[in-house]
Formats: sequence, structure tokens, C-alpha cells
Amino acid sequence: MLERRATPIPEPAEPLASDPMVPRPFRVRRLRKETADTFNLELEPADNREVPEFLPGQFNMLYLFGIGESAISISGDPAQRDPLIHTIRAVGTVTRGLAALKRGHMVGVRGPFGTAWPVASAVDHDVVVVAGGIGLAPLRPAIYQLLAQRPHYGRLVILYGSRSPDDLLFARELERWRGRFDLEVLVTVDHATSGWRGHVGVVTSLIQRMTVDPLHTIALTCGPEVMMRFATKALVESGVAPDHIYVSMERNMKCAIGWCGHCQLGPTFVCKDGPVFPLPQIAPLWGVREM
Repeated sequence: MLERRATPIPEPAEPLASDPMVPRPFRVRRLRKETADTFNLELEPADNREVPEFLPGQFNMLYLFGIGESAISISGDPAQRDPLIHTIRAVGTVTRGLAALKRGHMVGVRGPFGTAWPVASAVDHDVVVVAGGIGLAPLRPAIYQLLAQRPHYGRLVILYGSRSPDDLLFARELERWRGRFDLEVLVTVDHATSGWRGHVGVVTSLIQRMTVDPLHTIALTCGPEVMMRFATKALVESGVAPDHIYVSMERNMKCAIGWCGHCQLGPTFVCKDGPVFPLPQIAPLWGVREM
């Protein structure tokens, strides 16, 4: 019988400054629109220091001077840190303010913070990435690392679901990845438009179509909580061990270091103990209504 062991999560990288509450000045290099409400924000240091190392799955606190601060996952390549890239959906005061920035404007950055996707520990396993909507952004750095070290993994599968074809993130990259012979990419939308010829339905419907060995698979999942609940349930039913499934949580993070309590989820703090969690650590809390 195959022995199942919990896969350790790498230690987080050091924050930008010795005081984690002090933002470091970054300058906007470019702001590029992805969809109607989502954009890529490319930042460069304004203090002549290097962009810090980060692990896939970690996040920064972006401070818009005079308005406020928001926790945003890093969506760039860990091997190509400059510029520092965040993919952001404009849904609140801070994120809408970030969307209005122009080249040369200043942003405060605190981080990187949090736990990471277990990319290194997934060596010799099949890996399936399940993303919903904006959840593809925190997973993109992990995909970059998996592809950069492709010979060290078994089958690689990306399952991505979006609201509509117009809401697909990184459409050009998805198309390029889908053209590789060593990578399986399946994309679905909730609502098709007239030109869509792909799959229609929720992303969990793609799990039964993936071609991996569930007994030797590591799964990385990010998206709306309801999507992750159903996706992780489907993964377990397909034979993937619960302790081989990882999810990234997004809660109301304010301080990023576990001081304020805004992101507390039961006994854990998403900012400090996450945002990436092994499924057995987080699944019991999903069933508690007050959470």
C-alpha cells in the first residue's frame, strides 16, 4: 500500500524591509489591461535596490498613498522578478485606485508574505492545477516554475474555468501552453459567446477528464471558496490524497503578519499561516457557518 505523507510547504522569503509594516517605494513601469475589470500592474524599485525573491503563491501588500492598502498575490515569474507583477481585479476602493495609475506613479509595497505552493516537493509526481477566475493569477508563478523544471515532474495538467471567454486571464499564454506536447490544458467557461468553441460548464467538470495518476498526484487549487470546495471534493473522489491537495485562501488581510486578526479563520491566520494550506488543515473550517 502506498504510504502517503504530507508535503511540506517551503519557508516564506524574507520581507522587503526589516520592519514588515514599512512599505518600500516602487514605481509603475506599465499597467496593462487583461479583461474589462482586471489588469497587470508592473512595478520597479524606486530605491535602486533589487526586486526581492519570492516564492510562487506568496503575496504583497500594495499601498496606494492617501487611499489604503490591499493584499495582492504576485503573478510574475520567480526567475524573472523585475518587473514585479501583480494581476488585480478592480473591485474596491484601493484596487480601483491602482487601476487608475499611470507610468511613473508611486506605490508602496510590503512583502513578500505567506506560504507557497509546494512546487519543489512535487518533484516526481503528476501535478494538476485547478484555477477559477482570478485564481489563475496566484497559480501562474507555480506554473512558470513547473515548466522551467519540466523533466522533474510527471504529467502536468492545467484546468481553468472562467465566467465567459471575455473573462479569460492570460489568454495568449493559455494558447501557448496548450500547444505544448508535455502539458495538458483544459479550459471551460460558465457562459459561452457566439464565437466560443470550447467546453462550457464549471471547472470541476474538467477533473474527471484529467489524465493523471491520482495516487501520485499533487493538486494546486485557487479560486472562489465555493469552487475550491467542490473542486477538492472532486479531486478526493477521483483518488487524490487529501494531504496532496493544496488550496490558496483569500480573506480580508490587513497587516499581513497576524497582528490585526482580520483574516482569522478558526485557529489560523490566512496572512501568516497561509495563504497556501494543505486541504486537511482548512477543509474542516469550510463547514462551519460562522467562518
